[in-house]
Amino acid sequence: MLSAIGRAFRTPDLRRKLLFTLGIIAIFRLGAFIPAPGVDYGNVQQCLALGNTEGGLYQFVNLFSGGALLQVSIFALGIMPYITASIITQLLRVVIPRFQELHEEGAQGQSRLTQYTRYLTIALGLLNATTLVSLARSGALLGNCPVPLIPNDSLITIVLLIITLTAGTGLIMWMGELITEKGVGNGMSLLIFTAIAAGFPTALGEILRTQGATVFTFVLLMGVVVVALVIFVEQSQRRIPVQYAKRMVGRRTLGGSSTYIPIKVNMAGVIPVIFASSMLYLPSLIAQFNTPQDGTAPAGWVNWITTYLTRGDHPLYMALYFLLIVFFTYFYVAITFNPDEVSENMKKYGGFIPGIRAGRPTAEYLQYVLSRITLPGAIYLGLVALIPLIALVAIGANQNFPFGGTSILIMVGVGLETVKQIDAQLQQRHYEGLLR
Repeated sequence: MLSAIGRAFRTPDLRRKLLFTLGIIAIFRLGAFIPAPGVDYGNVQQCLALGNTEGGLYQFVNLFSGGALLQVSIFALGIMPYITASIITQLLRVVIPRFQELHEEGAQGQSRLTQYTRYLTIALGLLNATTLVSLARSGALLGNCPVPLIPNDSLITIVLLIITLTAGTGLIMWMGELITEKGVGNGMSLLIFTAIAAGFPTALGEILRTQGATVFTFVLLMGVVVVALVIFVEQSQRRIPVQYAKRMVGRRTLGGSSTYIPIKVNMAGVIPVIFASSMLYLPSLIAQFNTPQDGTAPAGWVNWITTYLTRGDHPLYMALYFLLIVFFTYFYVAITFNPDEVSENMKKYGGFIPGIRAGRPTAEYLQYVLSRITLPGAIYLGLVALIPLIALVAIGANQNFPFGGTSILIMVGVGLETVKQIDAQLQQRHYEGLLR
């Protein structure tokens, strides 16, 4: 493994790509600690020391910003606006026929969809920046902190702060595209990987400090087991054999080859976990807005939401979270994999599944296999996502428990994909790859 990494750095063009990628990642991490204009960094640190930043919003968004959100830095919004914009653009293909047409046009249509995603990212960044600044001005961003985060909240300062945060989102998006174009791996995915990995030392250090060396060692061992299981499932797939009939095109004979359609056990990736987390945050957000500020007792339904749907240590919360993940897994797979489209493309090029007639029977067979393979994938996603919540109950660790949930799914997935790309480039140069 180490010798393969050495060979990668000894190859001039691959070394240039790797160093370029590492340079962009370093700039991304540096921006997470540069305070935004108008923000008092000393007051921010004082508020963070109070430890009132636990909760769905802080943990979920701060995870994808690499800690920049709670530092109120120039990269405070992180990669979340782009992720949201990408998901919305993908979902709009089902609603707006024009988007589906662009998706089917090939490279030109994909570039148009990418441009729409960029515009939507900036719009969402502007909206999120306005919300973030409003929360910072009111003191609610860091748990009703008594000292002001923005001492001078004049109109010019607020406008400059919103523009800076929005520009930070645009810069992160540009850096991610630069990595994809001139570096190694998918740029956006690597930036998300970096943001999540940056929180690992802090999370593990907190467990060591509060729980002791025995629990810390147990967590590390459990982490190795979880990572191994996640890698095993992420690499698992059902291969449906496809045979292409021979056909004459002019004087040439085409077809006659055999291939397969790989259907992954986890086709939805981490998207269902993001959807479920967002949906479960809505009740607590509604309850927060309906909590009286004058000290009077809140309504009964507000107390019920606060008791059962705010923290992840209640069985009802865990059960609801698990069911939502299963539902959104089926939902997302249904809109991203179209058996009718796959069947039509196979029929167009003379392909068929052995023992299955082309056309409608092929589509029904694909749908049957898809529904069967999605069930274990959905259960797997739900169980992995519950690991931080179980850790919250078992050892008192917060919901940013490093070895589980969204973080471990993204890190393993991005790590595997990046290693495969480096391996492919090494093998093109007749070197032995990273993978054996």
